[in-house]
Amino acid sequence: MTDSDPTGPVDPTPSTPEGGDGSSVVRGSANAAVDAAAARSETTARRNIPAFAELPIPEDTANLRFGPDLHPGLLALLPLVGVWEGEGEADTGDRGEHRFGQQIVVSHDGENYLSWSSRAWTFDSGGAVDDAAYREAGFWRISEDDQLEFLVAHASGVIEMYYGAPITQSAWEMATDVVLASPTGPEHRGAKRIYGIVEGGDLGWVEERVDPDKGLVPHMSARLRRVAG
Repeated sequence: MTDSDPTGPVDPTPSTPEGGDGSSVVRGSANAAVDAAAARSETTARRNIPAFAELPIPEDTANLRFGPDLHPGLLALLPLVGVWEGEGEADTGDRGEHRFGQQIVVSHDGENYLSWSSRAWTFDSGGAVDDAAYREAGFWRISEDDQLEFLVAHASGVIEMYYGAPITQSAWEMATDVVLASPTGPEHRGAKRIYGIVEGGDLGWVEERVDPDKGLVPHMSARLRRVAG
C-alpha cells in the first residue's frame, strides 16, 4: 500500500462527511477510481484465453465481455475472473525463502463454477527464471448461503478441499477441510488462504500452512496484475 505524502499539495475542496470507519471521503474520489479502472482496462479488455477448436458447448472465457453470461450464483466471485500475472515470495522446506513468478487463469463457461489454473516458476539467486514450480488446477463454487468451496489439485500429487466465506465484496478467506496426498506426493498439512482485490485493481493472495511445531506459518504470497479480462 502507498503511504500518503504529508508534504504534498493540499486540495482546498472540502471533503464529504466521515464514513463509518472515521475516515473522510474525498469529493470526486469515486470518479477518479472509475477513471483509473477504465485506463487499466484499455489493454486487458480486448484480451482473453484462446479457443483452439469450436466445441458444441460454450468455451471457457476469462473475460466477462465475451462468451456466455456469468452464472448468477457466481456474482460474489465476479472480481476474480480474468488472467493475472506477477511475482511473490515463498518459504518452503526444500528451497527456504525465495521469489517466484505466477500466472493464474480464472474462467467460466456459464455454469455454476469457476475454473482455476495456476502456474508458477522460481528464480535463481541472480533473478533469472530457474525452473517451473507449483502448478495447480481446480474449481471455485459458492453456495446460496455464501459458503465458498475451492477444490485444488496440485501437480505434485496433492488434492485439497478448502471451505470459507467472502470477507468483503472483493476478498475471500478459506481453510482446508480435507488434504489428500498420493503415494508419490509430498506430505501436506492444513492451510489457510486469503485472496483479495487490492489497491490498483491487482489480485493479492497469501497462504499460511500448518507447521507441526509452530501451527500456521507464512508459506506463500503474491501480488498479480490483471493482463486479460
